[in-house]
Amino acid sequence: MRVSSTAEVPPLSLPLALTSGDPSGIGPELTIIAWMQRHSLRLPPFYVLSDPALLAARARGLGLDVPMQAVLPGQARETFARALPIVRLDGRLADKPGEPVRDNAAGVVEAIDRAVADTLAGRAAAVVTNPISKKPLYEAGFGFPGHTEYLGHLAQQATLQPVRPVMMLAGPDLRTIPVTIHVALRDVPGLLSVDMIVETARIAAHDLTQRFGIARPRLAIAGLNPHAGENGAMGIEDEAIVRPAVEALQREGIDARGPLPADTLFHARAREGYDVALCMYHDQALIPAKTLAFDEAVNVTLGLPFVRTSPDHGTAFDIAGKGVARPDSLIAALRLAATLAQVSLRAAA
Repeated sequence: MRVSSTAEVPPLSLPLALTSGDPSGIGPELTIIAWMQRHSLRLPPFYVLSDPALLAARARGLGLDVPMQAVLPGQARETFARALPIVRLDGRLADKPGEPVRDNAAGVVEAIDRAVADTLAGRAAAVVTNPISKKPLYEAGFGFPGHTEYLGHLAQQATLQPVRPVMMLAGPDLRTIPVTIHVALRDVPGLLSVDMIVETARIAAHDLTQRFGIARPRLAIAGLNPHAGENGAMGIEDEAIVRPAVEALQREGIDARGPLPADTLFHARAREGYDVALCMYHDQALIPAKTLAFDEAVNVTLGLPFVRTSPDHGTAFDIAGKGVARPDSLIAALRLAATLAQVSLRAAA
């Protein structure tokens, strides 16, 4: 089940909208390094929503001579070959690698807002986001758990339709979806419901068809408890919640199997039997995804009216500005965003 995002990407008629993420993290330098490798890796064109002074300071700090040009989104494709295209934010961003700055929060949120607006308005093909740090955002009054929830909020505001964003980790050999995400493990059994699993699976099946081009996606549904509960011997949730959800999906014509024991779900032979694994909690999904492809996995948000990808790592404040951050996951996110945008256009035609 290869799901590589490193194959050559067909040309896009629109650039990707990239946010530089938390200015104190590695996002700005990953953006610069990715652009510097644009020719050798044949990357899709993108522009970054940021403060030109911040990116210039980060490049100088890394000893890099990088041509940069402030542009409008419509100028990004023609600029991309010769200079890093920057769509200037309204505010300035402080360049303090490794030191989160609360005053940067407004610019971080503005970049997300504008990337989404550009994509919905047809000025960009997809949204790619560099990592953000939640603490300075929370301190500045940001009222959402993270990127995924905020993107869902923006999409709902724009479309006036209910939006349920779903987080998926996609690597070369495995896709996983956590049904519950950033909650304490002790709270998971009380949060899980048949409806939650069914709704998550429906969105996964739809987007795997419309964006990944998989005609009939195969969904593996992990059990919550060890050995998927062993018929109720190790907890009732798998029989009372997970199995009825799988049966409901099967009645709808979705190719779903489960509950399956998580301890045997991720070896190579097992992975050949499904296109995505739905897991009941955060680490059940992210541990195998990151173990198999720590530098290549991509965070994809399903359920949105636009394509959004992101590197599957954090801000890495401890190495920001030191020139040792690897751009692999960002490069994979850019490539996958371009591919998903192309498939979505074909599906909509």
